[in-house]
Amino acid sequence: MKCRHCQAELTLPFLDLGSAPPSNAYLTAATLKAPEKWFPLRVLVCGECWLVQTEDYAGADELFDADYAYFSSFSTSWLRHAESYVVRMAERFGLGTGSHVVEVAANDGYLLQYVKARGIPCLGVEPTASTAKAAREKGIPIVEDFFGIRLARDLVAQGKQADLTAANNVLAHVPDLNDFVAGFAALLKPAGVSTFEFPHLMNLVAENQFDTIYHEHYSYLSLSAVNRFFARNGLTVFDVEALPTHGGSLRVYAQRSDTGARPVSAEVGKVLSREKEAGIFTPAFYAGIQAQADRIKYDFASFLIEAKRAGKSVGAYGAAAKGNTLLNYAGIRGDLLPYVVDRNPAKQGKHLPGCRIPIVDEEHLKRAKPAYVVIMPWNLREEVTQQLAYIREWGGKFVTAVPSLKVA
Repeated sequence: MKCRHCQAELTLPFLDLGSAPPSNAYLTAATLKAPEKWFPLRVLVCGECWLVQTEDYAGADELFDADYAYFSSFSTSWLRHAESYVVRMAERFGLGTGSHVVEVAANDGYLLQYVKARGIPCLGVEPTASTAKAAREKGIPIVEDFFGIRLARDLVAQGKQADLTAANNVLAHVPDLNDFVAGFAALLKPAGVSTFEFPHLMNLVAENQFDTIYHEHYSYLSLSAVNRFFARNGLTVFDVEALPTHGGSLRVYAQRSDTGARPVSAEVGKVLSREKEAGIFTPAFYAGIQAQADRIKYDFASFLIEAKRAGKSVGAYGAAAKGNTLLNYAGIRGDLLPYVVDRNPAKQGKHLPGCRIPIVDEEHLKRAKPAYVVIMPWNLREEVTQQLAYIREWGGKFVTAVPSLKVA
């Protein structure tokens, strides 16, 4: 396989998680009776541009289909994050009724609803029909398509150039990074700004966040790699912020290389230096995560087996993609974990891909009163423990498996 950015041959291994079905390919009563598609889940590193990336097996149209079940608005902490973002961007860049904001991967309108509420004209780009429909129901105009240079030029031709573009947690989901990034350079007005948020590779390695690896994530990003392929495709990074979201993310600010006039902040150099000092340009940086993933897998499986032997009931919360990675890598099935609770009605009544564990509503948890509740989206631990605080009434405890097994 060749690097999806620079086309160099990929030879440096990062992580091999065996094989799994796509993490968001939830099963219905009908598809439970049919075979599932499983793909190898192996991640490699480019020794030229140091982009970390999955091997190519499944196309984007197979991963992001009409029944895509991830709806951003079911996380209250993520909604607060989105609203805060809109307030900050409006103030920093002077956005108002004469501006135009475009969000790529607008999902269910979780962010643009706050743009619309401020009277700022906006547009969402979202390829999945299920979430696009939810956004339209909020009154947000949506272009239902995959983003790239072709669509960007179409929007410009329609007079829809952007003062601000937002792209949250989508950069990792893109198979053709060069085409995707070039689209932002084409869509921006001469003084426009693009922001991108993505989980930071440094945190993935430092915190053993191997479960954030799944087929829908084609790339795992450092600022160094992003800086390189942005520059190649007409964007210049001028600022960066560290965020606590998704276990540790970066928000990158970029402008057109040909017309942008904002000075590059010192923070950009600081993050690039930290990455270099950590060794991201050396094979040694990528060598240890396989052993950590195996340790987490064994510890989690042992916990569930010991609970089963002790007669302690276990449930899970959050039918998240990262949870599916962990469950399938650890070989967990319904005998050890009989159900997972999720607030999203689009997931309830379905089954997790691969392990085929049923997804139920929260009332099931209240009736079952398990001794342990495993929080699959560990990045939302604080939010979930507050939401489910009532399990303490029957002596229930919360469990997370990443970065290490924790029962509390």
